[in-house]
Amino acid sequence: MMFAHGFGCDQNMWRFVAPAFEDDFRTVLFDFVGAGGSSLDAYDPERYSQLSGYADDVIDVIEELGLSGVVFVGHSVSAMIGVLAALKKPDLFSKLVLVAPSPRYIDDEGYVGGFTVDQIEELLAFLGENPMAWSQAMAPAIMGNADRPELGQELTESFCRMDPEIARGFARVTFTADNREDLARVSHPTLILQCSDDIIAPLSIGDFLRDQIAGSRLIVLKATGHCPNLSAPEEVVEAIRGFV
Repeated sequence: MMFAHGFGCDQNMWRFVAPAFEDDFRTVLFDFVGAGGSSLDAYDPERYSQLSGYADDVIDVIEELGLSGVVFVGHSVSAMIGVLAALKKPDLFSKLVLVAPSPRYIDDEGYVGGFTVDQIEELLAFLGENPMAWSQAMAPAIMGNADRPELGQELTESFCRMDPEIARGFARVTFTADNREDLARVSHPTLILQCSDDIIAPLSIGDFLRDQIAGSRLIVLKATGHCPNLSAPEEVVEAIRGFV
């Protein structure tokens, strides 16, 4: 079972979820380039100008470890990274778990992504001008759960640890990607975990994903915010257990 973190995070964000599966699975955690303990020298702006570059990293890790039949658990942008990886090398995967996913963050005709083009550009400009201020402003809002400020503080610190140049590139490819057309090609059993109140991924996105991925299962968690792996790990574990 492989756990992949979202933008601005690292593998530590799975510390309350992954151990619950260690008795039944070989668990694999890793950091995308620019995050956690990864090597910054491995960053290639061209390779990572699209999510497919990150999907190739997932495949590289799986093949390097000689794995197959992987249950891929991806949070936020890593949900779509996992979808792309599974489409590229389907034999490496057995199931997909998409936690707080979104195939497109920008609104379109007949589709609610949660943001306008202008809002995304403003967000990216703010990040480019002042990464520290962006992190301090955005992380608590993304985390939600205002009654538990320590969660927002942890995400703020995680955002601040990411290399600024890599963060800018990863943010742009994350928030401007459009993977809606990829969903219909997904053939693996898929579980979608949607938070009940998430400013990054509105409830309508969960319905959209369920309708686009044949045979997929949608669970709307009681958890709020965009990071249920931190804010409600027991609920996430229970949902995944019922699927795998």
